[in-house]
Amino acid sequence: MLPISQYKTILFDCDGVVLNSNFLKIEAYRLTALEFGASEEDVMKLVNHHIEYTGISRNIKFTYFLETILKKPVDELSMNHLLKQLNIEVERLLENCDIAEGLERLREKTKQAHWMIVSGGDQEEIIRLFSRKSLLKYFDVGIFGSPDSKEEIVARELKKSTGQSPALFIGDSKYDYQVAKKNNLDFIFLSGWTNFFEWKNFCEENKIEVHQKLDDLNH
Repeated sequence: MLPISQYKTILFDCDGVVLNSNFLKIEAYRLTALEFGASEEDVMKLVNHHIEYTGISRNIKFTYFLETILKKPVDELSMNHLLKQLNIEVERLLENCDIAEGLERLREKTKQAHWMIVSGGDQEEIIRLFSRKSLLKYFDVGIFGSPDSKEEIVARELKKSTGQSPALFIGDSKYDYQVAKKNNLDFIFLSGWTNFFEWKNFCEENKIEVHQKLDDLNH
């Protein structure tokens, strides 16, 4: 790992890294499944699937919900209804969520680096939220999310002039680490807001650098 000031590109996950939103997203999935008419048992199956696959696109999760949990066809009407309802719940729940401290200091410390968000969340939803919270100014490359997967986003953006090496991915899930490793990126795991309950063993086994919060990188 290099000193953070030496990276030319820094990729940030959103939920659990920039925003304290992981557990609010869990609640959003729960409420969406209930509104759709699912039983408590099926609701919990979706919630557990969401937790296990944190960072994966919601389109993939709802396909699994319809096809595997509810044994229903994955039709456009159902998918659009679920996506719209989740969007409503997420925007309502995340309106007042905590924002990581130290963003401005970190931006100053890494002013030579290009910054981008790489999220499993809905791209337009994050852009609206970041706009309301005055966070767009930090991420000069852009805000990227579903329906594109993190693998697609990272592979695409690293080919551009704003995706130079050395590059660092800051995340809080197993999937973030897997995406970083696949693309030969350095990786830092943030533990403070994660919903990956086995993170400690996972990070020890894979010799991953861990910090509790984003502001720790300023010290």
